Amino acid sequence: MSEAQAALHAIVHGRVQGVGFRFFVQRRAGEKGLSGWVRNLPDGDALEVLAEGPRSTLEALVSDLHRGPRMALVDKVDVSWREAAGAFEGFGIRV
Repeated sequence: MSEAQAALHAIVHGRVQGVGFRFFVQRRAGEKGLSGWVRNLPDGDALEVLAEGPRSTLEALVSDLHRGPRMALVDKVDVSWREAAGAFEGFGIRV
């Protein structure tokens, strides 16, 4: 039996813009077979992630979000969980 699908909504705070964080998230999510998107938030020091897939795989993505790419400095990650809507194909970067 396959694992139930879930949706992750996360806001990552810190030095996360201008350091390749969105591309890092897109690559990690793609490697994990997740769908959804990532975007910078207008405040300049946060980004938003919405991803869907198996809960355990999403939890692994949350671990990636706490680390980020080499030049990032993550202060905190706010995470909330939802039911998956199945509305996404692939994982993209939103502007």
